[in-house]
Amino acid sequence: APGILYSEPGVVKGDTLIDIGSGPTIHQLLSACESFKEIIASDYTDRNHWELEKWLKNEPEAFDWTPVVKYVCELEGNRGKEAEKEAKLRKTIKQVLKCDVHKSNPLDPIVLPPADCLISSLCLEAACKDLTTYRLALKNISSLLKPGGHLVLSGVLSCSFYMVGPKRFSCLVLKEEFLREALSETGFIIQEFEVLVRDDNIDDSCDFSGKFFILARKEEAI
Repeated sequence: APGILYSEPGVVKGDTLIDIGSGPTIHQLLSACESFKEIIASDYTDRNHWELEKWLKNEPEAFDWTPVVKYVCELEGNRGKEAEKEAKLRKTIKQVLKCDVHKSNPLDPIVLPPADCLISSLCLEAACKDLTTYRLALKNISSLLKPGGHLVLSGVLSCSFYMVGPKRFSCLVLKEEFLREALSETGFIIQEFEVLVRDDNIDDSCDFSGKFFILARKEEAI
């Protein structure tokens, strides 16, 4: 599709990327800022917006992401360039918007041109109460993506709960078969589907069985 280039298999590039359910975090965008000219972050809660804005403005009380940035830079072969990476990401994130995946336009009342790429990590399974709602949310976010554009979706399989400190949160149980079916029904062609099976029983803060990473392309209109 126009605006999307491949420098090597599996690498997606373009002009605009929208992150669905950013939370208060920036780690999921550290590599994306090397491949996209503009990033739109989004989340449902105002508190997460405030945390992102504090980091973007480099305020003293903002969370220190330095160890994570250092790790990503090492993975990318850019050891010692943490300051440049943070500066580039701050420059690339153009907006932090309210997002509700249950709306037909999740960014309502903002209307954006269709993006080259959507990413979403650990969002839909936390936001949706059942599989029908998940399918609809997937359809809603896909409306933000141009035909031929890419979706990078990641999350956890077979997870019914997770703990944040002493507080327990419920999670929608997802299976690989359902994800493949739901993406196909929504008009996506899966290009990569990787599952990392959990290999420990030590951490009782979450009951997931594995993590999934999906790269899919939105079918173009005929």
